[in-house]
Amino acid sequence: MFVNKTHQQFPIRAAALLSVLAIVSCSSTGGGGAGPLHQMGERIQVGALNYIVLESEWVNDLPGAAGPRVPENKFLLVRATITNSGNREISIPLLTVIDDKGNEVMESSEGQGVEEWLGILRTIKPAETLSGRILFDAKPLNYKLRVSDGGEPDREITRLVTIPLKLKEYEKFEPGTGKKELD
Repeated sequence: MFVNKTHQQFPIRAAALLSVLAIVSCSSTGGGGAGPLHQMGERIQVGALNYIVLESEWVNDLPGAAGPRVPENKFLLVRATITNSGNREISIPLLTVIDDKGNEVMESSEGQGVEEWLGILRTIKPAETLSGRILFDAKPLNYKLRVSDGGEPDREITRLVTIPLKLKEYEKFEPGTGKKELD
């Protein structure tokens, strides 16, 4: 009696294909997939870089040489540590925050007035840890900070860290004025 082995192997091949597709769709590489959502305070490994986002703070203005620096929206300061657990020097990429609608804001290249500003040209040696603040000019909203291993765009590994909006409920901020009103 002749048995068609192709029909017997079809369920196995289909299950294997579905497994591969599920793994690829959940992957955090290639095109910026970000994997699971992380919380501030968690140690987040992204390739050879380990990030810990310690806190966030919204401010109306920053000290400047000719008086206060006022943002277009509001200044978001994110304090973080970044450790290189690899065996070679790595350039830390610019970071981005993403709001709930998917709008992205790149970190500011102008950190005058920010205490412990990490700067924008950042390299980190093996076993070295950098600590400091990253600056964004953004609307006061809930955000996710996208951290990266700095890899090539088609092989970059990223993760998302929740940056919740934590304004004091009694404060109304007026972007561009440096003022706040109390209810």
